[in-house]
Amino acid sequence: PVRCPYCDRPFRRARYESFHRGLEHPDRLSERERATVERAIREERAETRRFRLYALGVLVLLYFGLLIIAAFVV
Repeated sequence: PVRCPYCDRPFRRARYESFHRGLEHPDRLSERERATVERAIREERAETRRFRLYALGVLVLLYFGLLIIAAFVV
C-alpha cells in the first residue's frame, strides 16, 4: 500500500496515488512529481486504447460468427 504524502490517504497501487496527487494536489507537485503523473496518465491512455481495440475485435468476431451461423441455419 502507498500513501499520499500530502493527505495520508492509502492506495493499492503507486499509479493510483500518482493520479490522486495530480487531481487533488496539483499546486503542491514538484517537476519530478508532475512528470510521474503525466507518465501515469500516458500509460493509462495506452492501456485503455488496447482494451478498446481488443473489445472491438471481439465484437466484430462475434458479429460475423453469428452472421455465418445464421446463414447456414436459415
